[in-house]
Amino acid sequence: MGDAIQGDAIRGTAIGTAPVPLSVLDLVTVGSGRTATDALRTSVAIARLAESRGFHRHWVAEHHSMPGVASSSPAVILAHLAAHTERIRLGSGGVMLPNHAPLVIAEQFGTLEALAPGRVDLGLGRAPGTDGATAAALRRTDRPGEGADDFPQQLAELTRFLDDDFPDGHPYARIHAVPGPVQGPSARPPIWLLGSSGFSARLAGVLGLPFAFAHHFSAQNTVPALDLYRESFRPSAVLDAPYALIGVSALASDDEKEARRQVLTGALSMVRLRTGRPGLIPTPDEAAAYEFSPMEREFVDSWLSNVVHGTADAVRTGLDDLQKRTGADELMITANAHSEDARLRSYELIADAYDLAQDLPGAK
Repeated sequence: MGDAIQGDAIRGTAIGTAPVPLSVLDLVTVGSGRTATDALRTSVAIARLAESRGFHRHWVAEHHSMPGVASSSPAVILAHLAAHTERIRLGSGGVMLPNHAPLVIAEQFGTLEALAPGRVDLGLGRAPGTDGATAAALRRTDRPGEGADDFPQQLAELTRFLDDDFPDGHPYARIHAVPGPVQGPSARPPIWLLGSSGFSARLAGVLGLPFAFAHHFSAQNTVPALDLYRESFRPSAVLDAPYALIGVSALASDDEKEARRQVLTGALSMVRLRTGRPGLIPTPDEAAAYEFSPMEREFVDSWLSNVVHGTADAVRTGLDDLQKRTGADELMITANAHSEDARLRSYELIADAYDLAQDLPGAK
């Protein structure tokens, strides 16, 4: 594809007073007392709100065997979101490629591109998005590390399927991912590489692909990874210059204390996940009453230091400072809280703080 087509599909435009485009990362979280149906309905509401206010993308992340997360099947969720939106870009943040056959991903995202032409992103990660046992169950192997090691080869195979351009003589030369180019000229979703360390940063740079870094759970590696991406970058048919977004955990509230109450639910959820006790996102009252051990308290303090939270003005200042420090080309905001209303209100307040558009046409 030509530079202009791919560039336009990748690069966003800053709206209002935002320093860079703002987007949404949706973990489809399930709170205590809620159901997966509730969480998926909230995802639709967030996507519609984001579209109406001028957020650039809405991505869904693949996770498995986590009771507090309902996003095990990004392609299914994205198809549902496509039916309820008209303009906002939709994508995976990401699909964990080692969990799947490349042909299957090409078929799924070719289908999504046919459903929502010109607004689908294919973000790919090399981690399993779960624990080792679940990864083995997904891949039907007791050696899940093999998939991550083979990531560059899997990526190359997936790209060939998306472009329908295996060379003559290749075993897959007569296999076509459909929907896809074999059915006629068509666009295809731009590929993004996702990461929380240097491997995907370097690979994205070498291949000239856009890069998304998971600052929201690997903050200490953000600047080194982005520096490595930019240093490794080689212009390609996809991009003539680096383009990097970072995932940011941020929650704005009308009251600073309420913001703290809400983000503590996510912190407790992470404590439980890290100690082998994953569950639904606890309520603010449950999180406030929980007696953290000294080690857990240390983890929570460290975790919350990288969650931008408070009033809308405080969150705006925090996001501005982070963008300046990292030089990120786009900020992808994830609002982790027990309450659906708190998450929706947060995106509204952030949109207001940056004077984003009011009620853009498009959301159904």
